[in-house]
Amino acid sequence: MVGVAIREETQARARLSARYRAVRALSERLVAPLSDADATLQSMPDASPAKWHLAHTTWFFETFLLRDHLPGYRLFDARWPYLFNSYYEAEGPRHPRAARGLLARPALAEVLAWRAYVDDAMETLLARAELAGLVALGLAHEQQHQELLLTDIKHALWSNPLGPAYAEPHARADRRAFGGRGWRDYPGGIARIGHAGTEFAFDNEGPAHRVLLEPFALATRLVANAEWDAFIADGGYRMPALWLSDGWAWVQQEGIAAPLYWREGEAFTHAGWQARDPDAPVTHISYFEADAFATWAGCRLPTEFEWEAAARDEDAGGGNQLDGPAAIAPAGRAGLFGDCWQWTRSAYLPFPRFRPAQGAVSEYNGKFMNGQFVLKGASCATPRGHSRASYRNFFYPHQRWQFTGLRLARDV
Repeated sequence: MVGVAIREETQARARLSARYRAVRALSERLVAPLSDADATLQSMPDASPAKWHLAHTTWFFETFLLRDHLPGYRLFDARWPYLFNSYYEAEGPRHPRAARGLLARPALAEVLAWRAYVDDAMETLLARAELAGLVALGLAHEQQHQELLLTDIKHALWSNPLGPAYAEPHARADRRAFGGRGWRDYPGGIARIGHAGTEFAFDNEGPAHRVLLEPFALATRLVANAEWDAFIADGGYRMPALWLSDGWAWVQQEGIAAPLYWREGEAFTHAGWQARDPDAPVTHISYFEADAFATWAGCRLPTEFEWEAAARDEDAGGGNQLDGPAAIAPAGRAGLFGDCWQWTRSAYLPFPRFRPAQGAVSEYNGKFMNGQFVLKGASCATPRGHSRASYRNFFYPHQRWQFTGLRLARDV
């Protein structure tokens, strides 16, 4: 039995080491199409430069693993933690978020050298079983930033009047398996919600608990661009009765009349400006827009609990998700995962008996449980394997630069 345990531990270390290398390599592959100037762009306060994403994820491993757990480790540059801390108050003062685009230095090449330095040092810690959970958190954190990197660079390139492309366009998807919208009924009852397994999950996914669901139905596909065109043509953005009060104020104040990145018959994509595909899922919409559309359609948004209960037997790694650098876009695939993160009507709040993780990483999720809404599923920018049924993404109701869409629900 001792030999079996040793062998299993050795295999687990090998898997973790391979996963570490794969995740870290993907970040650098995603940045490879960018120049140093591209990687320094910050087009709005919600976004960060691609170079900053590379650096911040490296800061995470250097700070919470190497600095704290590797005796004799020397920081690559003692000035850089101030630049690349994000929101960890316990780690002291930091460079203002809205000014990250002013960091022309360190250069992209220097950040890549820092990553190599940290990766070499991390090899020692990957063999320590007691640190495996913290390493897994660091890798999941980096995957979140891979998605942010892609959505942030899209916004930055869209801000350029030339509309430059990140990558070459793909051929349009074959949607014969996608079909028109149908409905799948769910009987309701008592559902177990939240993460309860032994695999990695973020602290905000638990504790697992029971909820009572009334019978409901979910649409078998996401709302498409053509349907959104009909909403616009019917005056959807001009009808206050469809909108929540804050949403209507936002529409008027910001002059909102279409999803982000839309202009006449076109949408801005990672391949630059392209003709808008009427059959592709609509994306880059706010919670306010999703809720207004659902009202217009005579339906509603699902709760996060309905969505999670429906997704329990789904393949979370299926659908249109990120496998490498490409001109990603929602394609329209069957299944609940992929294409777009799906707004729910559930506020982002702690589950019963929730307790934040201990230590500095306690600031990771819990302190954001205020004023935001939960999204479920995964998007075309989500690294494949990152999401799961219990995963809780969250954004403020006006935000829409992420790949956010909607799936309709109704009572049965």
